[in-house]
Amino acid sequence: MDSDGTQDARGTHATPVPRSRSAVPPRPSAPPMPDGSAFLAWLRTPRPEALPGVWRFGHRPRPAEEPEQIPARQLLSGALIAFLVGWLIWSLLQNGYLGTWWWIPLFLVTPDSWRGGDGDLGGVGTVLVYRGYEVIVALIIMVGVGKLGRWSEVWRRFVAPRFRRGQPDVAPPAPEHDPTEWPQLRAAGAVDAAERLAGEAKAGLMRDVDHARIARAWQGVRSGRHDLSTFTGAVLKHGSAACPHPSGARDLSTRLARHDLVTGQVRLGTTADDARNPYAYRGTGLALGPELLGTSLLAVGPAGSGKTGTVVRPLAESLCLHALAGRAAVVAVGAAGAGLGPADAYDVVVRIGNPESVYDLDLYGGTTDPDEAAAVLAEALVGDLADPHPGSDSRRSTTVLAQLLGPFRAVHDRFPSVPELRQLLDGAPGPLAALRTALQGSGQESLLRELDARERQMAHPGDVGGVLADRVALLDRPAFAGFFDTSGQSRPFSLRALDHPVRVRIDLPSRGHADASRMLARLVLAQFTASVAVREDRSLFACLILDDATGVVTPEAVRGIQRLRSGNAGAVLTLRTLDDVPRPLRGPLLGSVGCRMALSGLTPWDGQDFAEVWGKEWTEARDVTDRQIIAETPAGKALHAVRRVITGKAATARAVTVRQVERERWSASELAHGVPPGHAVLSLTDVRGEHAPPLLVDLRG
Repeated sequence: MDSDGTQDARGTHATPVPRSRSAVPPRPSAPPMPDGSAFLAWLRTPRPEALPGVWRFGHRPRPAEEPEQIPARQLLSGALIAFLVGWLIWSLLQNGYLGTWWWIPLFLVTPDSWRGGDGDLGGVGTVLVYRGYEVIVALIIMVGVGKLGRWSEVWRRFVAPRFRRGQPDVAPPAPEHDPTEWPQLRAAGAVDAAERLAGEAKAGLMRDVDHARIARAWQGVRSGRHDLSTFTGAVLKHGSAACPHPSGARDLSTRLARHDLVTGQVRLGTTADDARNPYAYRGTGLALGPELLGTSLLAVGPAGSGKTGTVVRPLAESLCLHALAGRAAVVAVGAAGAGLGPADAYDVVVRIGNPESVYDLDLYGGTTDPDEAAAVLAEALVGDLADPHPGSDSRRSTTVLAQLLGPFRAVHDRFPSVPELRQLLDGAPGPLAALRTALQGSGQESLLRELDARERQMAHPGDVGGVLADRVALLDRPAFAGFFDTSGQSRPFSLRALDHPVRVRIDLPSRGHADASRMLARLVLAQFTASVAVREDRSLFACLILDDATGVVTPEAVRGIQRLRSGNAGAVLTLRTLDDVPRPLRGPLLGSVGCRMALSGLTPWDGQDFAEVWGKEWTEARDVTDRQIIAETPAGKALHAVRRVITGKAATARAVTVRQVERERWSASELAHGVPPGHAVLSLTDVRGEHAPPLLVDLRG
């Protein structure tokens, strides 16, 4: 069993994912320990269930409610005063200023013959009895003043953290619960395979990706997609290298973020210890995984706020690791040099406009249906020109394209290239006449009627064919001469390959071709949403990462993003500002994604949109009123005068009024001016519907 069944090409795809040219796996970023102790410790580390977004690796849950927090100065001064009071009481007892009554309990439980130096116990015994009693009394006083001065709270807040080690030792669990022993395989009778895997883990030959990949293959066995004997044979033959990814890679050459492939999370930062964050989240690691990305993520922040470096790059890296484990398929789209990861981290790298690119992009998404191809292509060409108000769409553009794509494919058994499509949309008489002649010779009467309708519409004012031709002309440039070929001479990549755990990076030609880049980004998004809806294997998580979604958000794109969750797919979109989205679409876009991130440097206008979607909450407001106390007696006036000299303030009486008010979770002003550099405010929703309120997160942690 050389794969887990999700990697092999299927006949339903027009362009199966090409295999890697090199069978040599890349060197891992950190070689495993010779005895595998680091890997075993990592695998045995507890990962308790936690709230959405919490980094579960070694997590220690905190109470959901914040305990009463005493100010540090008040706590320390109270502890010191309690100690001094206890010391004073002990001194008074020792010096006899409080009498001898505190000896009565000792006299009641000891005979008279024990007292004095000549007693039955002798001098030494008497001293031990009396001194022991004094120690007991001192301990009682210490316990009393300790409770009064909250010494336990002082220890917990100021002393204990200094003695804690960074990573606690993890005791080996029982064999039947030890994940390094593969108990699920043993329970199913695959004892030999479990022994082989456990031995390689202890010898340092297994990586975290190997563990995740084999666990994924085992899920296929349990679900009935694969045979147990085939799986066992592959493990016994290849060990931890069994069930490989088609590229043969078992790790990425470099890792910049912290990953935990047991839970599927990647750590992005640390939730700030801020009063606006729920107590259970404060100081915890913030991590994302497929269960959160399945609801899609929108990150908004100006240039330099860290969208690519602290959000997009770690997520792309994590999804590439998931793909190597056979769990996910990822398509990362951005400008050339955007920092989406090295080329060797991907199976397919499409460099549009670069003549050295090995792969091409299929303009029609790998489909053979003219209507489907027309709908996707129309969204890419004029989706941003469509009226974003309800009731408007690009159906006219889809109809125009279908009237040409259907007849052309019937004649040539392929779709037109960019120059051919431009000529047909322009209404050039030569290409249209040749297409008509070919249709008449083949007896395609229904398609002739489509062509006749197209020619009649061309004569009417307001025909969208000219607009479509102008948009296609953006791709009919010398820089793209070798791309979007439909004759079979190139190696086009189709998003129909998302049935496989494939890693794809698409570099857009932003310099000098900004309009073409935005159009191609819309094309990829439209093809992605159309492809994930018809996948055969939806157990594979599919994710599209769009580094800059400027000009990409259209009414159809918003509807497509809303449908991704049901197909076990998600999208990650970044924007410099919400002004790059038409005003009628900003609310629907924020409502269609489950995870929303506002980075530092946001404008107040963008902050207002986030504040509205995050809504309000009931909170406790305290109104404090200080009223000056007027003394009426000479003694009181003198006391107030002394107090004013010492404290510099007049004597006042404080009145506190507590009431429940409804306030915005994060106001537009706070989002614009209260988020420190390197931070972001992030709300989360997972595919099960659990959600986390807006959290202030330090992305530098």
